Amino acid sequence: MAKKGILLVNLGSPRSTKVADVKEYLDEFLMDEKVIDFRWFFRALLVRGIILNTRPKKSAAAYETVWTDEGSPLIFITERIKKKLQKIVDVPVEIGMRYAEPSIETGMRKLTEQGVTEIVLFPLYPQYAMSTTETVIEKADEVRKKHFPDIKVNYIQPFYNREIYIDCLAESIREKLPENFDALQFSYHGVPERHIYKTDPTNTCNLNDCCSRDENPSHQFCYRHQCFKVTEKVIAKLGLPKEKVMVTFQSRLGSDKWMEPYTDETLEGLGKKGIKNLAIVCPAFVSDCLETLEEISVEGKEQFEHGGGENFHYIPCLNDEDRWIEVVKTLCEEKLHEFYLV
Repeated sequence: MAKKGILLVNLGSPRSTKVADVKEYLDEFLMDEKVIDFRWFFRALLVRGIILNTRPKKSAAAYETVWTDEGSPLIFITERIKKKLQKIVDVPVEIGMRYAEPSIETGMRKLTEQGVTEIVLFPLYPQYAMSTTETVIEKADEVRKKHFPDIKVNYIQPFYNREIYIDCLAESIREKLPENFDALQFSYHGVPERHIYKTDPTNTCNLNDCCSRDENPSHQFCYRHQCFKVTEKVIAKLGLPKEKVMVTFQSRLGSDKWMEPYTDETLEGLGKKGIKNLAIVCPAFVSDCLETLEEISVEGKEQFEHGGGENFHYIPCLNDEDRWIEVVKTLCEEKLHEFYLV
């Protein structure tokens, strides 16, 4: 009889804050054609010829500001999710990272060593993007074919519009939202605009009205639409007026056009618009990491205050909140059940 297991997959992290380790991590990350989608020669020219000669030292310093005795926040938070989930499901649970260790291959191997032959793989990204969900699935399929050809893998799809997730996120925000705030900013990780066009199977996206339509075949692959849909559903649950909410996109790299408006530029201008008390949340992430703990809660705060803002309140990710673990359990059990139906 087939034995089932769960593999939780997150982005990944350097092994340490040493420049060499950060450089190794960035090389694997940025050389992924789903992240920087240039042809190999031009990607290598950009990454290995320019970025890796300048960025690792700066990134290592940034990682040092968030590193703890447990190591990388992203890794140990994902490990905590795994441990809590393992207590409430009756199948083995392991973790894997798209980049660096523990890798997807490591996670699959740990499961197969426990006799698992059918794996539910959960990319821990609420929204679909070629640089997140798509690259995880492609990498996992590559690893499976090469090293574990006899196992079956069932993938959990983006859950941005699932009510159990929206309820969970809304309640988490509600508990952490300060009483007096002028605006709530939803800051999502940005992607180059060309990524949106590349993942559109209809070839009709214009980064304008199609995202706001009720139904569009491209929506299941449109990161931009899914970010706006999460925001729309959460503020409806919270009962917030739309004029107190904004959506922005962070973490752009290079000079290409990325999705707008940009988080950093928005933060710098809020004070002049009379927004003195700001709350900000990052729903592209389920686990706090460098992009939330350093880029937003440290750099973002400085940008907001430099522009005249006064009170900056970062709302943490879902991390290992019990309500989120229950959502993970439900989504995993749905896919586990599908194995029985095959």
